[in-house]
Amino acid sequence: MKQEPIPAGLHPRSDTTRTGLAPAQIADAFRDNLHYLLGRFPAIASRNDNYLALAYTVRDRLLKRWIDSAQTFRERQSRTVCYLSAEFLMGPQLGNNLINLGIQDQVEEAMKSLGLKLEDMLEQEEEPGLGNGGLGRLAACYLDSLATLEVPSIGYGIRYEFGIFEQRIRNGWQIEMTDKWLQLGNPWEIPRPEIVHEVKFGGRTEGYDDNGAFRVRWIPNELVRGMAYDMPVPGYQVHTVNLLRLWKAEAAESFDFQAFNEGDYYRAVMHKMASENITKVLYPNDESLQGKRLRLQQQFFFVSCALQDMLRLYLQRSKKLDGFHEKFCVQLNDTHPAIAVAELMRLLVDEHRMSWEPAWEITRKTFGYTNHTLLPEALERWGVPLFQSVLPRHLELIYEINRRFLNEVRLRFPGDDARVARMSLIDEGGERYVRMANLACVGSHAINGVARLHSDLLKEGVLRDFHDFSPEKFQNKTNGVTPRRFMLLSNPGLAALISRSIGPGWVKNLDELKHLEKFVEDAQFRREWRAVKLENKRTLARLLQERAGFTVNPDSLFDIQVKRLHEYKRQHLNALFIITLYNRLRRNPSLKITPRTFVFGGKAAPGYYMAKLIIKLINSIAEVVNNDPVVKNQLKVAFFPNFNVKNAQHIYPAADLSEQISTAGKEASGTGNMKFAMNGALTIGTLDGANVEIREQVGTENFFLFGLTEAEVEQTKAHGYRPWEYCASNEELREVIEQIRDGFFSPDQPDRFHPLVNSLLQRDDYLLFADYASYVACQDRVAAAYEDTEQWTRMSILNVARMGYFSSDRSIREYCDEIWKVKPVTIET
Repeated sequence: MKQEPIPAGLHPRSDTTRTGLAPAQIADAFRDNLHYLLGRFPAIASRNDNYLALAYTVRDRLLKRWIDSAQTFRERQSRTVCYLSAEFLMGPQLGNNLINLGIQDQVEEAMKSLGLKLEDMLEQEEEPGLGNGGLGRLAACYLDSLATLEVPSIGYGIRYEFGIFEQRIRNGWQIEMTDKWLQLGNPWEIPRPEIVHEVKFGGRTEGYDDNGAFRVRWIPNELVRGMAYDMPVPGYQVHTVNLLRLWKAEAAESFDFQAFNEGDYYRAVMHKMASENITKVLYPNDESLQGKRLRLQQQFFFVSCALQDMLRLYLQRSKKLDGFHEKFCVQLNDTHPAIAVAELMRLLVDEHRMSWEPAWEITRKTFGYTNHTLLPEALERWGVPLFQSVLPRHLELIYEINRRFLNEVRLRFPGDDARVARMSLIDEGGERYVRMANLACVGSHAINGVARLHSDLLKEGVLRDFHDFSPEKFQNKTNGVTPRRFMLLSNPGLAALISRSIGPGWVKNLDELKHLEKFVEDAQFRREWRAVKLENKRTLARLLQERAGFTVNPDSLFDIQVKRLHEYKRQHLNALFIITLYNRLRRNPSLKITPRTFVFGGKAAPGYYMAKLIIKLINSIAEVVNNDPVVKNQLKVAFFPNFNVKNAQHIYPAADLSEQISTAGKEASGTGNMKFAMNGALTIGTLDGANVEIREQVGTENFFLFGLTEAEVEQTKAHGYRPWEYCASNEELREVIEQIRDGFFSPDQPDRFHPLVNSLLQRDDYLLFADYASYVACQDRVAAAYEDTEQWTRMSILNVARMGYFSSDRSIREYCDEIWKVKPVTIET
């Protein structure tokens, strides 16, 4: 029978609806998704409906590349980087995916043809707050660079139902609100109900005979299922799309029918609720024993799922596990996933019946460990009773790893019992603890810090014994950030000016920014540079008006400090300087100073009282300064609430001055310092973390340095630091501290800031008073420099021109060449 032609308008959807990149094709696909996926028509579609329709349209265009990438990696049996991180602070995906796919202009035109604004949809997207700050954002930058460099990779983490809290400021105090980032759906993830792994907790172990070999069986008292959710991670101007696989906890049995039939409705679903709690919220408060248990469960849960998943993938192509470490190289992002060392041993020895020695060889060759802290208290450790109750088999394995390792230490350093005690995986001093950093060091073939100074201090301090024992393991991999998100996406005006001047190649090869140096003496270029900065400042000023409720002068010096609130980061040193400036103006109202707008942003851990008190102090200072007619428009202070990736994209481009003022020797690296400098801000900072390398790269004359060095900090403490003497001997400092102490900024409760004042006068752990005079003098130099507009512009251009080293692409190339030994794999279209 002859088939009749399909009437016009009823043709089945063509592949271009899924993959076409022309504006008309994108508009058709948008209408299609709005209709068939969301069940909406334009007249009733909400802003979120429009965002979802566009997100699915963009995701369609990612999926073809994603499938091509997966097929290519499988066919070539490519060596794969697996990045294990408890945090992935990915930021909003729509804008970043448009940039990396190279279709931002086409999508903007398509939306315009439909009477819609792309910027409205970008603003609508919820941020997945799957991290606390720098650690999680670094992981996200590294995934971007791995894909851009065409390196096969999988990021493994946790699909927290509630991310880092939403911060609101009420009466100057931080208030934590639930971050319901999933409440309106997440169009970028693909649930994988067929990819599920069982994770055990608690119970006991028992030995048994396995054909003459002694084996151990773990009999848990709790089973949890981990289900995979996949997110595509596209590279920039390449066809590689890598994978971020996040795990959600589910009950092994969701419903207890017997309990239901007995009328016990709570017990019927109790196990489901308890199991799902594991991935309910990012980093529970671990001050309580219950909080510590949940955090340990979280870490083991995602690590076990990830390793089981790697083994599943490997065994699809091979029956023997001997080459596992040749297929997968696994990076531990700090100590959170360090339990992976014991878990891989358990899987190999207990589940796959491998003997100890080859299993340990595979394990050690599989893992690399990145350390992110110089603070001993930040090196995770778990009380032995808690650890045993949650992971009894792993404690046995750690004891055995420790026994064998310490025998090697004793052979190398005979009679050095103190060294043996320090290097033990178990802290035996008083209450016994499992030391996770020690486990990571012993079970990895490579150990790296994240800035040159940090890596040196690790070798000299926190990990000195391990460096003495295995110096060949230690490397430095200075952090980097992706220029795609933090320049091209967040600062389109500057990106366009740079591309017009030196071409677009810098986006994938940041070293090309050095060609900007030839424009430093071009007066027209400097005018255009300033115009871009001014427009960015106006944008931030509008946001401050919306969210903080007052106006600021975009022509003033924007002095910005945004990062997690912590005493070692010294936001309160900045606050002391603001009060100093304020006092100078009060004493002499006719004094001419460089007008400044101070902007703070950052979240304090909910249980960190002193950090929350510092937020209150900053807001109390703002209330006084901003309402004092004496200072007029010369000083403004703003606390930008809910600092996150989305908000950061407006803040970094607007900064004139970047505050990187942590106590020397405390910040591992920092990445905000890089983002600010890439966007043309000059840095005031100490010789701490990556500041050291930034200063070397941009030139000492283009960096405002103050404060004690790390060696001087240690020397000052060793000689008996007496902060009250510094305070008594500096008239301006003494006045500031007395004002805070006497309630000048808290008239409703004069003793409100006494805990902070007492801490500074009695201990001053982070040497604010020792660095105060140097900081104030340096800020005076900043003010003088800003008055010379042309010279400041030259310095700003040079900062950007010399930031090529701090691309995450450079960092990842070093990891690939020197730790992972992995090569790019080009995806053909």
